[in-house]
Amino acid sequence: MFPKSFQKLIDHFAALPSVGPKMAERLVLYLWKYDQEKLDDFSEIIKNLKRNIHFCTQCFNISENGLCAICQDKKRDASLICVVEDPLDVISLEKTRRMRGLYHVLGGTINAPVDKNNPLKIKELIARLKKEKISEVIIATNPTTEGEATALYLARFIKPLNIKTTRLARGLPTGGDIEYADVATLGGSIEGRKEM
Repeated sequence: MFPKSFQKLIDHFAALPSVGPKMAERLVLYLWKYDQEKLDDFSEIIKNLKRNIHFCTQCFNISENGLCAICQDKKRDASLICVVEDPLDVISLEKTRRMRGLYHVLGGTINAPVDKNNPLKIKELIARLKKEKISEVIIATNPTTEGEATALYLARFIKPLNIKTTRLARGLPTGGDIEYADVATLGGSIEGRKEM
């Protein structure tokens, strides 16, 4: 139906997470109508993505240099480390403007398929905790079976280091109704309650 090069680009977009075939068709059609100068700039950025973006040498977040902007920020509390699964989690937590410490990006969970080129950074986390003066580790893995298993696994290694280890509270979303919440969410809400 489409020219081969057009279809090939659709197939590439359709392979991306959360992009189905119809959305991929719309994106390619949009790009085809795009101004050539902007399209050239867009393609150059994609072409150099792997060359220009690397993992932070300390926390394994995404970075253009050796250290990411968060690890370079001297105003951050270096004694507080928040452990997350991937860089998107860092972005989400940073949007809250409440995380004042540093991060450690694992690169996944222990039970999920892992990128062979980038194995989980658990050994690096433990080495970092032994080397640096850390007062608290916040384990912020997702509340999935894999995330919970990873949190328990990490807590077992952190406990002998005598570092306070906490887990993000779980509960009801703002604006949510109790009657529509699932049992696990309600249970997490009760366990994660705080004094008013």
